[in-house]
Amino acid sequence: MFPAGDGPDASGLGGADLSSLMAQAAQMQQQLMAAQEQLASTQVTGSAGGGLVRATVTGAGEVVGLEIDPSAIDPSDAEGLADLVLAAIKDGNRAAAELQQRAMGPLAEGLGGAGGLGIPGLPGL
Repeated sequence: MFPAGDGPDASGLGGADLSSLMAQAAQMQQQLMAAQEQLASTQVTGSAGGGLVRATVTGAGEVVGLEIDPSAIDPSDAEGLADLVLAAIKDGNRAAAELQQRAMGPLAEGLGGAGGLGIPGLPGL
């Protein structure tokens, strides 16, 4: 038997190790929330047709603006304009995804990648 206070706790981890782990998890959660707030307030622009159509997208992926150059508007080719709008939005979403990767990538690595917390013996969440 272990003398009082010297053995592992009921979780199988030492109390100090568990406290440290919990503090790290709380810090990572704060960093994640800060990164998400930063992404929501950061805007990127996607374009199509050589800049005839531009879509503004937040880092969180929300389309917040759309600009169409008047020269892109041809009443006899509504489908072409629709294609340009979709392409600009897709380009904006691609830029937002890159921004997300740059902002969140280091945090995901700190969590052991997308699969979990990187703690031996603890399955991914």
